[in-house]
Amino acid sequence: MPHAALPLAVALPAALCAGLALGQEGPQVVEGDGVAVAVPSGQTVTLQDVIWNVPGPDGMTTRFRFLAPEIAGAVDFDTASADMQFLCDQFALPRLSEFGPQPEAVVISLSDRALPFGDAAPDAVQFFESYRVENGSCQWEMF
Repeated sequence: MPHAALPLAVALPAALCAGLALGQEGPQVVEGDGVAVAVPSGQTVTLQDVIWNVPGPDGMTTRFRFLAPEIAGAVDFDTASADMQFLCDQFALPRLSEFGPQPEAVVISLSDRALPFGDAAPDAVQFFESYRVENGSCQWEMF
């Protein structure tokens, strides 16, 4: 299936930004637009949502949650990990300023199916990586 690369200069669609008023308290969720994001492995990846204004263990955390159905069999963790690094550097970083002050951590997650945030789903395949933003790039951090 062909992938449409999202230009990095393009901001999240206006409909997504409608809920990004500064000063809102508590977790904020911005739904994804369903557009495929090109990643190095070529697997199909789409943005499910972005969850921001959430405290994490080291401060505020912004989570970019992606759907990646192929991680349920065709794509292994090492391949998915390289895609997550790419998604952090090339997708998340250019968009962080749309969500207020820079967070202490960025979490990139891939799931083989759409899941509500925080719900247990033992039959789902999910991969997570955490990064700190340093010198304009994502630096992997062990959970």
